[in-house]
Amino acid sequence: MDGDFRTDFTRNPAALRHRPALVLNADYRPLSYYPLSLWPWQEAVKAAWLDRVDIVAEYEDIVRSPSTEIRIPSVVVLKDYVKPQKRVAFTRFNLFLRDEFRCQYCGARGELTFDHVVPRASGGVTSWQNVVAACSPCNLKKGSKPLHRTGMALRRPPRQPGAEELRNMGRKFPPGYLHDSWMDFLYWDAELQA
Repeated sequence: MDGDFRTDFTRNPAALRHRPALVLNADYRPLSYYPLSLWPWQEAVKAAWLDRVDIVAEYEDIVRSPSTEIRIPSVVVLKDYVKPQKRVAFTRFNLFLRDEFRCQYCGARGELTFDHVVPRASGGVTSWQNVVAACSPCNLKKGSKPLHRTGMALRRPPRQPGAEELRNMGRKFPPGYLHDSWMDFLYWDAELQA
């Protein structure tokens, strides 16, 4: 048997490559919505074997060892509760998520950068209260001028988001792939509209 075939087959079995497991906290909420808390199937099987998670839903696919066979988990619940972070890290991703991946001057989506409302050249600091998502044309137009001299306006004033607010914001941006077995666990705690 060809050595390359054996290596490829055991490391990347085609039928199992794309079987991620949705990871829920002990309260049955996803650890994060955006990015969605997913584990590769190998991690989910390992966690189940080590008794760190309960399997709630499974795929039809089965993996086998010489002594055991197990259906691949599609939803797992941690046995120990992981306390969500209260402090939101000031990162480019979280900034874009706070601003809903839109330029805060014109509302455009797409290639975003960030802009200091009060320019750094004028003493502006890099903080939640002074940085917004901006498209390149708006960022170039504003340059290092104060906002009132550009004729531009902010859609919303910048501010530091709360952790729960950012988690809820992430629900608006589901990933491109959602398995049917995940749907009951993703939005069950969302507020119903009358």
